[in-house]
Amino acid sequence: MNTPPPSTHTVSPPLDHYENFPVASWLCPPRLRPAIAAIYHFARTADDLADEGDADAAQRLDALAQYRADLLAIASGQAHSGQWTQVFDPLRKMLQDFQLPVPLLADLLDAFAQDVRYTATQRRYRDDAELLDYCTRSANPVGRLLLHLYGVTDAASLAQSDRICSALQLINFWQDVSVDVARGRWYPSQQAMAAHGVLDADLQADSTSENARRLIAAYANAAKALMQAGAPLACRIPGRAGWELRLVVQGGLRMLDKIEALDFATWRTRPKLTVWDAPRLAWRAVWMRQR
Repeated sequence: MNTPPPSTHTVSPPLDHYENFPVASWLCPPRLRPAIAAIYHFARTADDLADEGDADAAQRLDALAQYRADLLAIASGQAHSGQWTQVFDPLRKMLQDFQLPVPLLADLLDAFAQDVRYTATQRRYRDDAELLDYCTRSANPVGRLLLHLYGVTDAASLAQSDRICSALQLINFWQDVSVDVARGRWYPSQQAMAAHGVLDADLQADSTSENARRLIAAYANAAKALMQAGAPLACRIPGRAGWELRLVVQGGLRMLDKIEALDFATWRTRPKLTVWDAPRLAWRAVWMRQR
């Protein structure tokens, strides 16, 4: 194995972030758990390179470029740099065993790099179409990778998976407005803010703006419609995978309930799911199956 080169940045990506990702859970078929864990570690570590630590934008982009080079190296049967051994050793085996689509993994890196550039330059999304385009790289590849593992490749299922994943990404945005604005990340598009008469000050923590409430409400309702359009996929996939997806869908919808319970003022308070939500999610998942 190659000796890792000296680090040129101060990002130190941890690999134990399992808070919001049902990775390798007991619902997943045992034979797929190593592959799902490898995909998760790849994505989580790249996300940390983009977000964690005190590196500047240039250092983060350089780290992501090195990370991409390692991905392309193992995909072509070459040695990786050794800098992220915990990620690329298991991922290399999963690429071989499951023929994972490398372009989908590369799309995730494109999204992380886009986040870095947008944050560094205070770049805003012009309209909601541009925001959805971002989701095609930041979220949709994860769903498509999982469907690949389950052998689901038909166009209708892929489209519904994209809707679920984009909805989850958007729900996360509207859940995290208070966190993102404080970090200089603005996911509400310029067009939508203008249409609702929302100024930057309206999304600060001390705001009581009714226009901002209407903006987040509109976004939450759109995300709900998108999730519901993709939800039938969860009822078509059999076995453990279907149950896992039902819980994912219901988790997203439950978060929308919590956003609504805050009167959509997520720039003031960040809602979150707790263990007390689990029975409700399970009941809703069963209801989906009965329906």
